Amino acid sequence: MVVIRLARGGAKKRPFYNMVVAESRRSRDGRFIERLGFYNPKAPAGQESLRIAMDRVTYWKSKGAQLSDTVARLVKQFSGPAKA
Repeated sequence: MVVIRLARGGAKKRPFYNMVVAESRRSRDGRFIERLGFYNPKAPAGQESLRIAMDRVTYWKSKGAQLSDTVARLVKQFSGPAKA
């Protein structure tokens, strides 16, 4: 099964996540099919903390990809009225 999830990067105590499309059996930070964006929870004020290619998310969902719980929350946050 194909899943859209977060792959962790960054340094110790400074997380940075890439939003990726991957086979569900692959490891969290392992091989992936496509990178769809990023999420930086520790981004300083005035810097972009979330970027998502919504057209690609829609494409992969149409192909049957499942969103992880966190990715679903981030997509909803990105496409909602809070978008600046």
